[in-house]
Amino acid sequence: MIVVTGATGQLGRLVVADLLARGVPAGQIVAAVRTPEKAADLAAQGVEVRRADYDDPQSLKDAFAGAQKVLLISASVVGQRVPQHKNAIDAAVAVGVPFLAYTSILNADTTGVALATEHKETEAHLAASGLAYALLRNGWYTENYTGSAAAAIAAGTVLGSTGTGRVGAVPRADYAAAAAAVLTTDGHAGKVYELAADEPFTMAEYAAELAAVSGQPVAYADLAADAYAEALTGFGLDAGYAAALADADLGIARGELVSDSGDLARLLGRPTTPLADAVRSAL
Repeated sequence: MIVVTGATGQLGRLVVADLLARGVPAGQIVAAVRTPEKAADLAAQGVEVRRADYDDPQSLKDAFAGAQKVLLISASVVGQRVPQHKNAIDAAVAVGVPFLAYTSILNADTTGVALATEHKETEAHLAASGLAYALLRNGWYTENYTGSAAAAIAAGTVLGSTGTGRVGAVPRADYAAAAAAVLTTDGHAGKVYELAADEPFTMAEYAAELAAVSGQPVAYADLAADAYAEALTGFGLDAGYAAALADADLGIARGELVSDSGDLARLLGRPTTPLADAVRSAL
């Protein structure tokens, strides 16, 4: 039995779909979700739905009972992840889960990006837990950018603070497929996978791709981090999250969100999705 936490989230749904596509029987997949009603479509496919709230340790134990493998998808609320992840890891230990994979952040042990702090603490707790585990250190999603592609095209500008730094971003589907590969094959215990694009890109290159696909002029405007954070709050983002994204852009400028490990392509059994394909798909 394979348990996927956060299975109604954007990444979790893709993992469940990939498991089914790989031939894993629906009855051997558990969608562990905070709100089971939101997983009605998964239940209709035969996937077992169990309630799992990162803030409710007993619900996690119940959700993980009988699992051979658990995918712990990192929680979504920055600032609350460490206790929530610890609850999940401790629950896996309590019910005797043989293997757990955790979605961390690219280069977690070396990056200075502030968003990595909670992942580092989670990795440390996992290492001390006694569980057999693998770290899926996911890079950035291209959806982080293409989600606002229409607005960028309309404005003719992509904003950021990355300078000429490259980011190893790929679509969520690539990371989901990599997770499904780890969950359906053996030999991953103790592995640390640095997952990123084969061909990282700059924000100027991303803007050029938007222009090429849309036929409209689009350029990259590089801002100071505080100015970029201010712009993000103007677009409606929470101030704390906006600051974290601006900080991550500085990490990109330092070259901390790329990797030449080749791990993602090896897990996929194919090259990672190119930026051009991701942009065309998004538009």
